[in-house]
Amino acid sequence: MFSVLLTVAALIGSATASGCYGNIQNVPTTGATCQTAKQDKLTYCGERASQRMAETDLRNMEKYKTIIKSVASKLCVDAALITGIISRETRAGAVLKNGWGDRGNGFGLMQVDKRYHTPRGQWNSETHISQATQILVDMIKGVGKKFPSWSTEQRLKGGIAAYNAGVGNIRNTDVDSRTTGKDYASDVIGRAKFFRGRGY
Repeated sequence: MFSVLLTVAALIGSATASGCYGNIQNVPTTGATCQTAKQDKLTYCGERASQRMAETDLRNMEKYKTIIKSVASKLCVDAALITGIISRETRAGAVLKNGWGDRGNGFGLMQVDKRYHTPRGQWNSETHISQATQILVDMIKGVGKKFPSWSTEQRLKGGIAAYNAGVGNIRNTDVDSRTTGKDYASDVIGRAKFFRGRGY
């Protein structure tokens, strides 16, 4: 009986870690393109480049770890995935000016676009991360509705791409074809896998 309870507890812990929308460990990724990797003057591309850029952001990211994990728990989204998006979007806030990026259109750590949403909270607040993560959840669900035959992992990757490009630009399983740098979801997944191994 005790061993059964331990197994159940382990399964619950696993589900909590990966969230309710699929496990990033099971999502295939090619990582960052060479174009994206050049942001950090890297001489290599792919998942290795994604992980290196995430590592660069790790120290700054620690400032937000508590609120990231709080939002992850409340919305049942993988904390490592949220962190991967923050790394890709704003390098853990390092590229923001007074909380804004994308020529003044993107707000906060996760770059909520003021042209489509009314930003909430301070740029580095739990309120902001919660709003942005809910947008991500809506994108994942939107992709699932559009492609009901897709697997959980395909919907997850498609939703990440849609967070950048919109559900309308997800047209087939090549979900990154219309994203920034043509690698958004793959790069985010690559970064997220790094953060998963660092306690997120």
